[in-house]
Amino acid sequence: MANTEGSKLWGGRFVGDTDPIMEKFNASIGYDQRMWDADIRGSKAYVRALEKAELVSAEEMAQILDGLNQVSEEWSKGVFVLKPEDEDIHTANERRLKELIGAAAGKLHTGRSRNDQVVTDMRLWLRDAITILSDNCLQLISTLVERAAVEIDVLFPGYTHMQRAQPIRWSHWVLSHAVALSRDVERLQEVKKRVNVLPLGSGAIAGTPFNIDRELLRKELGFDGVSLNSMDATGQRDFVAEFLFWASLCLTHLSKMAEDLMLYSTKEFSFITLSDAYSTGSSLMPQKKNADSLELIRSKAGRVFGRCSGFMMTLKGLPSTYNKDLQEDKEAMFDCYDTVQAVLQVRTGVLSTLKINQSVMEAALSPDMLATDLAYYLVRKGVPFREAHSLSGKAVFTAETKNITLNQLTVTDLSAVSPLFDDDVSSVWDYRSSVEQYSAPGGTAKSSVAAQVEHLRNWLKQQAQ
Repeated sequence: MANTEGSKLWGGRFVGDTDPIMEKFNASIGYDQRMWDADIRGSKAYVRALEKAELVSAEEMAQILDGLNQVSEEWSKGVFVLKPEDEDIHTANERRLKELIGAAAGKLHTGRSRNDQVVTDMRLWLRDAITILSDNCLQLISTLVERAAVEIDVLFPGYTHMQRAQPIRWSHWVLSHAVALSRDVERLQEVKKRVNVLPLGSGAIAGTPFNIDRELLRKELGFDGVSLNSMDATGQRDFVAEFLFWASLCLTHLSKMAEDLMLYSTKEFSFITLSDAYSTGSSLMPQKKNADSLELIRSKAGRVFGRCSGFMMTLKGLPSTYNKDLQEDKEAMFDCYDTVQAVLQVRTGVLSTLKINQSVMEAALSPDMLATDLAYYLVRKGVPFREAHSLSGKAVFTAETKNITLNQLTVTDLSAVSPLFDDDVSSVWDYRSSVEQYSAPGGTAKSSVAAQVEHLRNWLKQQAQ
């Protein structure tokens, strides 16, 4: 193996070749090359700061900028050729720049370390990634909201503890997930604020000894602020950990929705039918239609949480400033981004194409789900709720003893439980009347659900501004 130490950004002090196994073990080019555009953008801004500090001439700056444009064009066209000595994206781009423009390329790294360079690249890349994920989330929320608006009159059973609880609107269930995702969007925007801080100009640990205008760098790269402490700027990855946690929580929400939909799509429920485009079959059983899209979404939540917890374990044992352990940050960040983006896109497809079986949903409503309404009937006649709850429970027991449904109890049967039950109790056994009583904000009455739809539509408009 030819000696390549002279081509490395850290060559000079080292003698002889690196062990080939160590070379591969140490390299990150296999995955960090996807930051090529961020790396070039950071270098373009940095050379302008070098020129202002009179560390490169205007002519050298023009040479470097022209060379970086050529490197960018090679990457964008897919013709950039990586070489064995390209340890990472920074090495690869600087090596190619030197091949294109010669000695002037050697001045680009003046006062800069890969420590502040890599974290700048990551922040630029993640800032763009967050914008894309936010758009994906908003598309899914919009799909949910419009579905809820169209199907607002559909009733079906609501569940707690996996048991039938109370009649609700299907749209109320749909919007419950839209609301959770709206928090995810707002949380992601908060993460973005902390991502969008410039670390470039921090050097390796101590800062820069040259008159580098960090405010110029901030403006050139579109950051909101400049890092306060160079040791913190180069050695912390809070923004990555926060992003990984965000991804974990977002996919927890999407996994919960997937679990519900999988149950609703079973023969036992038959509330919904998934599109063939998001289902698969069995290699053995011809009749099977499997909700693989939803199962995979559920599994991806575990994958992302694993990335988050694994990276947190990496961070917790580190001393101050930059350590090579932090090379684990990029794979975790890239993988979580790719996973969440795929999940959001697939989930949007599932939700926009599934069909509901309204008649089955409404046939699944049962009189026992109106036991709370029976208690409310007594509350409206002045009975304290605790007592009304107990009396309703006795009515349920009576129906079970007689082996009949709750609404088949006669007024005589109910009068034996409480003399306050009268002929008008028959009004309780109407599912639409039941849902309509929950008209307070946040409830399942049509007026309340319509207000939720309107609120989320306005919120979506604000996000688009």
